[in-house]
Amino acid sequence: MSYSNINKSSDFFKAVLHNGNGGTQSITGIGHQPDMVWIKRRNGARNHQLQDVVRGITKQLVPNETDAEATNTEKVKSIQSDGFTLGTNQDVNASGDTFVSWNWKANGAGSTNYDGSITSTVSAGITQGMSIVKYTGNQTNGATVGHGLGAVPKMIIIKNLNDAEHWTVYHNKLSPGHQLYLNLTNAQNDDASEYYDTTPTSSVFTLGNSDRTNNVNIPYIAYCFAEKTGYSKFGSFVGNGSSDGVFCYTGMKPAWVLIKQINTTNNWLLFDNKRPGYNLTNNFLEADNTGAEAVNNPNQRMDILSNGFKIRGTGSATNTSGGTYIYMSFG
Repeated sequence: MSYSNINKSSDFFKAVLHNGNGGTQSITGIGHQPDMVWIKRRNGARNHQLQDVVRGITKQLVPNETDAEATNTEKVKSIQSDGFTLGTNQDVNASGDTFVSWNWKANGAGSTNYDGSITSTVSAGITQGMSIVKYTGNQTNGATVGHGLGAVPKMIIIKNLNDAEHWTVYHNKLSPGHQLYLNLTNAQNDDASEYYDTTPTSSVFTLGNSDRTNNVNIPYIAYCFAEKTGYSKFGSFVGNGSSDGVFCYTGMKPAWVLIKQINTTNNWLLFDNKRPGYNLTNNFLEADNTGAEAVNNPNQRMDILSNGFKIRGTGSATNTSGGTYIYMSFG
């Protein structure tokens, strides 16, 4: 592993499996207090569920849908120093179903940030390069929002909390001025109204006047990620169409990898080191839909290695010859 000031990646990110019981249950063994919790049913079709402490842990979002934020006290009910407590909701805890949760640590409920032209509430984990940012839009082109990371974000995901709008994604390996949508399979598109064709800085990101990122008096949540050696990597690769696929160096053993083809329509594929582990890792979920976990799929699979991952399948979502892909990974 490359030199890192992070001694233990699981202090900041961990994937955990649980079985639903239909009643209240505590999920422990995460190793930190999770400030963002993303849960998906594995053995059947259910929406993804994402909750965080800046909005309030009982405020739900659905990454595969455009839905506005809603309150549900029977999904993630509370968080603790080593996990979280689930309620009776079937999306996260149906009896007899299997689930995975992906858990990130930021820095608690957040504080006021005045770095941008729009004041924000920011929970920033500077060591691990993650911040959760809540702000209210003003529909002004060139408006800026402080993210608190002290480093340039390589990836930003923004959701309008009041309205049915797409989850817009900035990634540093997209073509300049382009973005993706987490809830869609679409290729990258060019729309200056979202990020104003402006690269983020070490203190702020810039917005256009799109309803998806900056409508007047509308609250938004942004999940911002800077790259940290030995813990996270945000990159791209070109597929070769072979089962002896591309090796992507991350500088750490990945625990979670999100991949998306950007030059044509394809799903967002999610791999982790718990479903079923490695190697070959061929159990994946798709971030853009409700589908159950794909098990033993020979076309979409990878080796998770000590310093990166190697594509081993020939499926189009990970390895079309000449296809361009971006990825997001955590150790």
